[in-house]
Amino acid sequence: MFSEQELAFLRAQPLARIATVDNEEQPTVDAVGFEFDGARFSIGGHQLETTRQYQNSVAGHRKVSLLIDDLKSLRPWQPRGIRIHGIAEVVQRQGHLGPGSYLAITPLVSWSWGIEEPGSELGRAGPKKIKWP
Repeated sequence: MFSEQELAFLRAQPLARIATVDNEEQPTVDAVGFEFDGARFSIGGHQLETTRQYQNSVAGHRKVSLLIDDLKSLRPWQPRGIRIHGIAEVVQRQGHLGPGSYLAITPLVSWSWGIEEPGSELGRAGPKKIKWP
């Protein structure tokens, strides 16, 4: 569902931020490493089972938001990024940190900005939005 430019952007980014909600409905955001296999994002980590995002997901709060962004330029100001709303589940797999538990995030909807050719956002009401199948 991502364009070639968006895929290249994702491959070039080392970190994302994941937002989850705990049992008291308190949102929390954490920086994480990630992989994208074309269908799902994988979040891993050393001792993943001790992290808030893992604990919140296994407690049943599986709706997550993932943000991958940067600043292409400060002058002129050129932010760019991709935001994903999706569903997280714990999977066992061989990933970027070796074998083990990972959070697999299946996108439901995504937004992107500043990634397509320069100036493509001008005149657009907001970020490019895609609903996933």
